[in-house]
Amino acid sequence: MKNKTTEQLKSNLNTIKGITITLIFAITLLIGVTVYGLLTKEDKSTFISLLTVGISCCAILLLHYINMKKIKSELNLRKLKN
Repeated sequence: MKNKTTEQLKSNLNTIKGITITLIFAITLLIGVTVYGLLTKEDKSTFISLLTVGISCCAILLLHYINMKKIKSELNLRKLKN
């Protein structure tokens, strides 16, 4: 992160925020459809698999959050230097 310019870091932060918001929406939709399918359908094997996928995608959210914190701390550090 130290070799990137401030503008590149701000751009990366905005990109990660956009991707994270989209991912939250997609995961919420996937889990909602899965829960609906589990409650209303007889064949539950497909919906159990989809629920596993939705829950495992939450790990990606954690990685995005960690990257956003690193970028924000680097930007704050640069702001304090100036």
